[in-house]
Amino acid sequence: MKSMAPLLEKALAEVALLPTQEQDVIGAWLISEIGSDRRWDDLFARSLPMLEKMADEALQDHERGLTAPLDPDQM
Repeated sequence: MKSMAPLLEKALAEVALLPTQEQDVIGAWLISEIGSDRRWDDLFARSLPMLEKMADEALQDHERGLTAPLDPDQM
């Protein structure tokens, strides 16, 4: 098991001073956030080949003169 970072240890020590119900809310939120981060990492990793293909196609379009400068004022 990895050791805990000092800042997280300090934060959890503060959480330990809260009532049990508040600790549970914070614990559930933290677990949910960690799970969400893992899902996003997985989705992004699986989408890399598609993103690379789309980038290659966009570069080819640009090289063929099929693109136009982006003007945020005309969006």
